[in-house]
Order: sequence, then structure tokens, then C-alpha cells
Amino acid sequence: MISQQQIAVLIPCYNEEVAIGAVIRGFMAALPGATVHVYDNNSSDRTIAIAEEHGAVVHRVPLQGKGNVVRRMFADIEADAYVLVDGDDTYCAASAPAMLHSLFANQLDMVVARRVTDEAGAYRAGHRFGNWLLTECVARLFGRSFNDILSGYRVFSRRYVKSFPALANGFEIETELTVHALELRMSVDEIASPYKSRPSGSHSKLNTYRDGARILLMIVKLFRTERPLMFFGGIAALLAVLATLLALPLFITYAETGLVPRFPTAVLVTGMGITAALSAACGLILDTVTRGRQEIKRLVYLQIAPPRQQQ
Repeated sequence: MISQQQIAVLIPCYNEEVAIGAVIRGFMAALPGATVHVYDNNSSDRTIAIAEEHGAVVHRVPLQGKGNVVRRMFADIEADAYVLVDGDDTYCAASAPAMLHSLFANQLDMVVARRVTDEAGAYRAGHRFGNWLLTECVARLFGRSFNDILSGYRVFSRRYVKSFPALANGFEIETELTVHALELRMSVDEIASPYKSRPSGSHSKLNTYRDGARILLMIVKLFRTERPLMFFGGIAALLAVLATLLALPLFITYAETGLVPRFPTAVLVTGMGITAALSAACGLILDTVTRGRQEIKRLVYLQIAPPRQQQ
């Protein structure tokens, strides 16, 4: 049963005095046996005091950024399963038991809460489009397993948490969480969960354009590091095609006259050809390195016991 498992609820917070009390109460009611941990990230309001008043275990992380907070959470806390949720009171605590049941019953490594809402203000059109766009980018590059890769409400197994490198600094951490599961081909699930607007007086820390650009950059970085052959091979192919298109008129002129009148173009074509060859070589070498890293991560992952439903 879930009640026999050690469950840790992890709540990253930054200036959430308006919402944090309701979040703690909700998860204590939904998961009576769980320990609620609030990780404060340099709040200047009463977030810490309110969290302590409601019985949460409070930790302080001075290094700013959600990714830095998640890194500390995963390193510090020991549990059988972990519930990660934002402290803004927009996610439904009542969905946690179903997510944990799916995790244990099916021996999964991650269950993502797919946000469902009828409130226009809860999930703005711009954010909805951005989430769809970034989700499609991840699906095209790494494979599709999720419809909401930016959800801040997830449940993890112990072996997921203890094998996750956590390299991101800010809100791009959700993308890294998703790609880690896809790269190691973990067993995952996605469960629909109600999503609501922030309570009155609470303000989002997410900057639509700045953080959207950072998330997109994180996808590109992960594509480069996890799919180097495809990344550098694509650059090599593009350069090779452009060099060929530029070289064709030169070859035709040379065949007709025996001359190369556009010498700068010839130099450019030669440089592009050399760069294409180097890019392809880099892709081949880094692909071997990446496979070695993936094997090491997989071996670390396999050393930890999977989640099991206790009888």
C-alpha cells in the first residue's frame, strides 16, 4: 500500500507566502503519511514562517534558480517515492494518490501531471502555445512520451531521483527531467490533473519570453549532448549541400573555359567542405562518448531497486 511507503513531498518556493499554506495543507490531507519538505530559495516575505507554522520541514537554498533547488532536493532527501510540486497552489493535491498508485503498481520511474483546466487565466494562450511548441520540439528530437513537458507536478521513483544529474539552473529543469527519462528509456506515465489560477495576491516568477528562450536553449543543448551524431551530422549535411550548390557554377565554368574566375567563391567552398568534414567527424566521436555516458547512467540507475507495491 502507498501508506506503507516513505513518501517525500518536495516544494520549491520563492516568495509564496500567499499560497504555501494551502499547498502544505492540501498535500498533508491527500498524503497523511508523507513528509512535506519546503525548500526556500531566498524568499523576502513570510514563506518560511508560514511553512513552519503548517508543519513542513523547511530547508534553505541560497543558490538562486529552481534547477539549483531541485538539485539540492534530490541530493538531500531519502524516500521510496518523491512528489515534486510548485508552491503556487495551482496544482491539485488530490491527484497525488493516483499518481503514486500508478508509480508503485506499474513499477514506473516518473508520473507527470498533465494540466487540465477550463480557467482562461490559469493557463494563458501564450503559455499553452509555448508548451505545445516546446513539447513538439522534444518529441521530434527525443521521442514522444508526454503531452505536457513543462508541468511542475511530478512523482518520481527513488532510482530516478538518485540517477538524475540535474544540470539546469532555472525553470528549464522540467525539460531536463523529461529528457532524462526519455534517454534512459524509463517507464513513465502521464495522468490528467486539474490546474487552477494562482490565488489572489500571488504572482508568477515565470517570464514568458526570457524563460521560454532559456528552455528552448536547454533543448538545443540537450540535443547537442545527447544526439551529437544527428546534431553535428545535420550541420555537416547543410554545409555540404551549400558548398555543392556554390561549387556547381564553378565546375561548369571550369569545364567550359579551363578557368576559375571566381576565386574567392572557390576558397569559400573549400572552407565549407572542410568544416562539413570536421563537423561529421566531431559527431562520430561525440556519439561514442555519449553512448559511454548513457551506459554509465544506466548502470547507476540499475543499482537502485525499482518501486514496489507493498502487500
